[in-house]
Amino acid sequence: MKYYKNGGILLRKDSIKNLNKIDAIIFDCDGVLVDVSKSYDLAIRNTTKYVLDRMMGIKSIPVSSKIISGFKATGGFNDEVDVTYASIISIVAATRKSAEPKKFINKVIQNANSTGIRSVEKYLDSISADISEIRTKLDYPGPHSTNPLYQIFDQMFYGEKLYKKIFNKKSLFKKGLIENDLVLVKKNLLEILEKRFSKKIAIVTGRGKESTKYSLDDLFEKFDISSSFFLEDHPRKMAKPNPKSLITSQNRLKSKLCIYVGDSMEDLMMAKKSSKLGNKTIFCGIYGTAENQKSKMILFEKNNADIILRSIDQIPKALNLAN
Repeated sequence: MKYYKNGGILLRKDSIKNLNKIDAIIFDCDGVLVDVSKSYDLAIRNTTKYVLDRMMGIKSIPVSSKIISGFKATGGFNDEVDVTYASIISIVAATRKSAEPKKFINKVIQNANSTGIRSVEKYLDSISADISEIRTKLDYPGPHSTNPLYQIFDQMFYGEKLYKKIFNKKSLFKKGLIENDLVLVKKNLLEILEKRFSKKIAIVTGRGKESTKYSLDDLFEKFDISSSFFLEDHPRKMAKPNPKSLITSQNRLKSKLCIYVGDSMEDLMMAKKSSKLGNKTIFCGIYGTAENQKSKMILFEKNNADIILRSIDQIPKALNLAN
């Protein structure tokens, strides 16, 4: 057995010797600091339904948590709008080919990989699925401020006030689904971590800075923001699993060995790439926010995550086990 297991905490045995050397901690946001199952996940479902109905006159199927996690497990779908786009074109393709949508999407997921939406488009092209109309209408990806799909998704997620603040444009939707975010990180946990890491506590997330700040509220300032990265505010090429943002954050923190806490394959891949490039990183996978917790835990085990936890509240205990 390659893992030491204790009360929902899994520590890879060959990583334990390094835990005392960790000098900084960097967090992902969604699924780690914040539970987004009622916000971002719902935005994926609602945007898919809205686009299919308004643009194509096609009845959608519910984009289940299983579909969302299926796309994300490939390592190429850190951006929720990528999951939305993949779901939309897959349902259009299923309709065009008179296939049962759920089974069809599962087949698409089986043929997807870390290249994300490109792998989905390539597969649909390989089976001669006619998706040219929806691809033209969505023209995805593109800038958040002008791309049709991003505009619908962002307006639905941010709502009237926050969308106006970020993009200086009017939203079609008054209340944003971001209001459903459930903040998981607690002040007392950050205070405990401060005793261990001082001010070397940062965030590297696919979110933008404004939405991260909005959800975390007063806790936002507990992190070293100057050493943090909010990838939605940067060019798409910077997206996870590109390790540049994590490496930059580590360098700003002057970290020789950091722990990166994430909940996805993209997070794990990014941490591994960072280590391979000489920026030593311990990866801690969080599985408690997944609908199928056992499946997520097994995914992390199979891919050799250093630490696997149900919740970020277990981080202090996991690190103490190294003493």
